[in-house]
Amino acid sequence: RRPPTQKKKTHEPGPAAPPPPPRVPSHQNNRPRAPPRQNKPLLPRANTKHHSQHYLNLSPLQGGNITFTCKVVGASMLKKPSVKWFKGKWMDLGSKVGKHLQLHDSYDRNNKVYIYEMHIIQAKMTYAGGYRCEVSTKDKFDSCNFSLIVNGKIMFPILQKCVAKSGCVILMFYSPPGKSEPKTESQPDVDVWDILRRAPPSEYEKIAFQYGITDLRGMLKRLKRIKKEEKKSTAFLHKLDPAYQVDKGQKIKLMVELANPDAEVKWLKNGQEIQVSGRYIFEAVGNKRILTINHCSLADDAAYQCVVDEEKSFTELFVKEPPILISHPLEDQVVMAGERVEFECEVSEEGAAVKWEKDGNELKREETFKYRFKKDGKKHYLIINESTKEDSGHYTVKTNGGESVAELIIQGKCDILYLSIADLTVRARDQAVFKCEVSDENVKGIWLKNGKEVIPDERIKISHIGLGMTLKSSLDKPPKIHLDCMGQAAPDTIVVVAGNKLRLDVPISGDPTPTVIWQKVNKLLSESEGRVRVEMHEDHCIFIIEGAEKPDEGVYRVTVKNPAGEDKGDITVKVIDVPDPPEAPKIINVGEDYCTVQWQPPKYDGGQPILGYILERKKKKSYRWMRLNFDLLKELSYEAKRMIEGVVYEMRLYAVNSIGMSRPSPASQPFIPIAPPSEPTHFTVEDISDSTVTLKWRPPERIGAGGLDGYNVEYCKEGSTEWVPALQGLTEKTSALIKDLVTRDKLYFRVRAINLAGESEPALIKEPVTIQEILQRPKFWLPRYLRQTLVKKVGETINIVIPFQGKPRPKITWTKDGQTLDAKEVGIRNSTTDTILFIRKAEHHHSGTYEVEVQIENMNDKVAITMQIMDKPGPPQNVKIIDVWGFNVALEWKPPQDDGNAQISGYTIQKADKKTMEWYTVFDHYRRTNCVVSDLIMGNEYYFRVFSENLCGLSGTAATTKTPAYIQKTGTIYEPPSYKEHDFSEAPKFTHHLVNRSVISGYNATLSCAVRGSPKPKIFWYKNKVDLSGDAKYRMFSKQGVLTLEIRKPSPFDGGFYTCKAVNECGEAEIECRLDVRASL
Repeated sequence: RRPPTQKKKTHEPGPAAPPPPPRVPSHQNNRPRAPPRQNKPLLPRANTKHHSQHYLNLSPLQGGNITFTCKVVGASMLKKPSVKWFKGKWMDLGSKVGKHLQLHDSYDRNNKVYIYEMHIIQAKMTYAGGYRCEVSTKDKFDSCNFSLIVNGKIMFPILQKCVAKSGCVILMFYSPPGKSEPKTESQPDVDVWDILRRAPPSEYEKIAFQYGITDLRGMLKRLKRIKKEEKKSTAFLHKLDPAYQVDKGQKIKLMVELANPDAEVKWLKNGQEIQVSGRYIFEAVGNKRILTINHCSLADDAAYQCVVDEEKSFTELFVKEPPILISHPLEDQVVMAGERVEFECEVSEEGAAVKWEKDGNELKREETFKYRFKKDGKKHYLIINESTKEDSGHYTVKTNGGESVAELIIQGKCDILYLSIADLTVRARDQAVFKCEVSDENVKGIWLKNGKEVIPDERIKISHIGLGMTLKSSLDKPPKIHLDCMGQAAPDTIVVVAGNKLRLDVPISGDPTPTVIWQKVNKLLSESEGRVRVEMHEDHCIFIIEGAEKPDEGVYRVTVKNPAGEDKGDITVKVIDVPDPPEAPKIINVGEDYCTVQWQPPKYDGGQPILGYILERKKKKSYRWMRLNFDLLKELSYEAKRMIEGVVYEMRLYAVNSIGMSRPSPASQPFIPIAPPSEPTHFTVEDISDSTVTLKWRPPERIGAGGLDGYNVEYCKEGSTEWVPALQGLTEKTSALIKDLVTRDKLYFRVRAINLAGESEPALIKEPVTIQEILQRPKFWLPRYLRQTLVKKVGETINIVIPFQGKPRPKITWTKDGQTLDAKEVGIRNSTTDTILFIRKAEHHHSGTYEVEVQIENMNDKVAITMQIMDKPGPPQNVKIIDVWGFNVALEWKPPQDDGNAQISGYTIQKADKKTMEWYTVFDHYRRTNCVVSDLIMGNEYYFRVFSENLCGLSGTAATTKTPAYIQKTGTIYEPPSYKEHDFSEAPKFTHHLVNRSVISGYNATLSCAVRGSPKPKIFWYKNKVDLSGDAKYRMFSKQGVLTLEIRKPSPFDGGFYTCKAVNECGEAEIECRLDVRASL
């Protein structure tokens, strides 16, 4: 056998991707652009269905020039085609024309060809990248992709032509700077469009000549469009960059700045709104809005928009895919003809595409009858099922980041020529020798017994000398049991989970084949005995337990025998299970929202140690159990929290071992989380005498679901530890008077709140209280509103409360203007802390100065209260007309005799035409006692009246002039003609009659008619000649002469003849109808 002639080869990834594209001058302040996703030179591709794409790689000299030419055959075209040049996926080079980039077009009339050229002047390293030329007409479209690599060394000119289906021919060549272009010094990038935008129109031609712009018309169009685009955005302070680039798996942030920090923003991806998720995160920081994309994938390579109101900001995200590397290369293989061959390699990323080649020829997927390709995560396989000598060669696996090569050598089989194996018959314990001869001594032979390869050992010897091959074997072999119980609890011990199937393969050996016997506790197990059975095979036996149970535990003995001897082996089977359910847990401590649960371990742990417990609870009336712990409880008690006070709960638990979780325990006894109330608040001493103490407090801040049963008050003498109940039983009040105390004793006091759950913490008075009357100087605490005159209206209720201090209880005395008050008109009520003056209905004579005195022995205090009771004033006096002239009348009056015990604040003057006697206000809040009323109508007579006004309001009546004032026309006396007064009297007459009706019982019914008459007639309704005026079942309406009688929910009894009668002083009229009431179905 010859060794392989060539070692395996692994190619490392090629050079790094070209630098990002150049920064071409633009009218905008462009940021660095993202490079196109094409990271490496692309190989030519086959034509697609719609058009052909051709990928060319050009390598000009840095600083040199290059020209791309597109020729379009126009013989069949009616109009000139449209051509666009792009860099990457998005950059339209038509907007970048300037010093370093020029576009030209021409037409060859002889050959009828359109020629489009793109000149790149003084190429730089940053100009490298992918380019695209698109040609389109009305019904045709074609494009061509190519790459540009700018090197720092001299390159030969490259010329390559691409012909597309629609007749587009693209020629690309490189012009060395030494031959076709004069040397020019390196100059910094200049934004020609910025210069043109700032320059006056008269300078355009000069600037175009200076920077090499030959298409003046296109330049002017482009400049006009730029100026239109200069309109400042109202929504964005800073928009998105035109493009971003990010490596696959990294994160990127897209940020805009808004003019209005409160504006709403929407982010769109390929026109679809982006929703918040783990990969897309929206942030708002001041007026900045940020979209963060985590773990970028190729699916994130898309167009993005930020929308604010009607404005949009566009950008494009390019996700750069890292090269696929080969982490585990192929290995050389040498196999025999007909054997299976499997090449294996491992790449750096799952799901990567690889290409397999043999001797430089790609292996296609269509050749599945010969080759099979397989992927398993990062591993890739090439499988040849039945190899032949033609399969020998070098196999290569390629990725976009490297390749690996391995050699396959196929060796042919040889035939046995000289001597074949002969049959043998020997006696037991004798030796058997098999011999054969082959044609080639280098051929390896394999001995088989019953179709299985024979392995040499102490009984079997195999030799290969020259062309001969020999096998020597001793026939008898003692039986042997091969038990392997490594990793179990004890040697030869098998552990099985209850309910599972136990299958134990016991290898046995021996020649001749031994007999196998299985037994348990002297019970023989047959080959097919129910759940526990044995299956026999030539070289092993199988012990099976279907659905293991606890009684299946024990020691099983297997015995093997043959003429050479016997062997025995014991196998211990242990059945383990989940533990038994624990007993019902006990609740030993209950609080406001917690309780302590205690339990005992289960009686049977399932043969495995208890790992912990799981506790659950539920409401008494619910069926839903809620788990309380996520980590197993190791202890035998647990404090359950976050329960609702006053709700009835139950508890249960599970025991857990390494096998699983037991069935649930019985539920605990129902219990209610409840807690005592908190201590009472603001516990103070209100009053002390020689034998009593008055205590007061406020209810507890927290009472809880148990409510409040009452309070328990206790006291303790100073120096003692015994607390004595101060009251018999509980008190529901928040104050207590403790009597029969010993004078001069010093006592501590405390109070507890009590409910169903028990007593609260005590509220204490920290300092001892001495039981002794305290002398306190008398003093009034006059409220602020009583320190000035108290003004009330007649008829109002007066209730004056004046608090005071003083101990022992003082004497209170009230006087008015130095006289004792009449108890029939004024009520006086005194307490230990205040005095009250009460008047049910105030009158004028209640006005005056009231004095109240508090006196203890020879100490006293006084306060005075001034009270003013006021009423509406009387009318003014002696209102008279002083003079009448023109359209004016002068009035005069005197103040009212009764001012209502309050100052007169003004007067209200009104006028009325004698014809209508409708009063209109001329002046209000008028302060003087004379006035002049103007703007009266000539020929009319007027009456005047005056109201007086104070704090209570206008006077009840007004003073009116006795005679009217006549506004006479100047120089003319009008004598009105005498007319005969027309008599409009008319007897009642019905203009719309009553109509007979039939209605359904239970629904309101109405009868309507219309009447006229003057004076207005009185209306009477009758049923069967009986007056209905006093019956509450009937309602009568009269509006503008329309008369209506409403019958509420009539019954058949309400049927009959209804009459409407109208009466006035001129006469009377009546009308009648019939009403039928049908019973409802």
